[in-house]
Amino acid sequence: MDSRDPYIIISADCHAELPTERYREYIDPEYREDFEAFLVEKAAAAQVGGLIDEQFAQAWFSEHGDGIAGGWDVGLRDKELDGDGVVGEVIFPDADAVSGVAGAPFGAGLAQSGDLDPGRAMAGARAHNRWLAELCSHSPERRAGVAVVPILADINAAVAEITRAAESGLRGGIMIPARWAGYPPYHDRRYDKVWAACQDLQMPVHTHVGAAPQEDYGEHLGIYVTEVRWWGVRPLWFALWSGVFERFPRLRWGATECGAFWASDLLWLMDTRYLREHSAKKMSRRMEGDLTMPPSAYFDRNCFIGATTTERRELARRHEIGVSNMLWGNDFPHPEGTWPHTRDWLKRSFWDIPVAETRQILGLAAAEVYNFDLGALAALAERIGPTPEDLGQDDAVSVPKWEAARQTGRHWLTGAEPLPDLVES
Repeated sequence: MDSRDPYIIISADCHAELPTERYREYIDPEYREDFEAFLVEKAAAAQVGGLIDEQFAQAWFSEHGDGIAGGWDVGLRDKELDGDGVVGEVIFPDADAVSGVAGAPFGAGLAQSGDLDPGRAMAGARAHNRWLAELCSHSPERRAGVAVVPILADINAAVAEITRAAESGLRGGIMIPARWAGYPPYHDRRYDKVWAACQDLQMPVHTHVGAAPQEDYGEHLGIYVTEVRWWGVRPLWFALWSGVFERFPRLRWGATECGAFWASDLLWLMDTRYLREHSAKKMSRRMEGDLTMPPSAYFDRNCFIGATTTERRELARRHEIGVSNMLWGNDFPHPEGTWPHTRDWLKRSFWDIPVAETRQILGLAAAEVYNFDLGALAALAERIGPTPEDLGQDDAVSVPKWEAARQTGRHWLTGAEPLPDLVES
């Protein structure tokens, strides 16, 4: 690949969903009466209002209404992705994130958790997954759809849905509840059937930001925005410390839209405790559990971050996090993402990042996790993809600038002194 070639950009965090009433034909027959009641409940709840600023919502829809419809209209979707320079996408639920018009039945979306009715949750998930497979059948080389699978209540039903979803073409893996409520946590061996199925079918497991104990917050929305990412990441260390990645070495596990700011400090914390540095010397050997190597080694082999709208300070720590562990996303069509101004965002964020590392973060890492065919995407990238020159990049400047950070890497393992972040506006 020539250093001047356009970037093959794969967004590891996009969203799609139908307006809720249009899921009617995808619902299991035995749940259609429940579905009609759910529509009434949803309409009543919408009258109460929620977390979104109404003035912002009106302005957002006024300006971007046609593009937002790309959340379920594949023709509009491709137009918006092309405008952003995005040739491939990994698709999670929740299409508009503002109005609530779109939404999978029975809460089977980003905020799914163990407190949902098990039968309704699975019925809603199946309905969404059936429709998503249809969406992904259009230009399938561009799309990796993530199946919603509530794994908590019925393990056998979950494995059956994982298998059915994979056979339907949803190669993006599965999204599981980030909160298990009254069910056993993810260190429990009861979930090994799920992990085994995902490993065998090459279906990555995901948690996604969204679910949190909102009943704890009252009117204090700041508490939610402070800790919601923590809830999205928390299952990862339950799986890691309990030996899930030791037992299933080919399983891939991602935390998406939870930021990447936590990763370097988390890896430092887990590694130094596992290696029993000063503050952990008193801990029992039970702390090591079933691990045979430091946590960061499992993280590199098994885990990745859906680093949506990657921040400059996160890029500055990429050599501690692992360059290939960071999968950029534009969050289409959410207002907190980079769409529809992704090209400008990329220029502001990556202007001084070496080209080879930029290629990894913007697309090559996602292609490896989700088995995208780079050859099939190259022609489209040639037409719509931004080039290193478009992003203002010059390796003659950027490679030397970051060389010390690259050499230092994970300073707690290399013995080097930690470097300050080289963040510039």
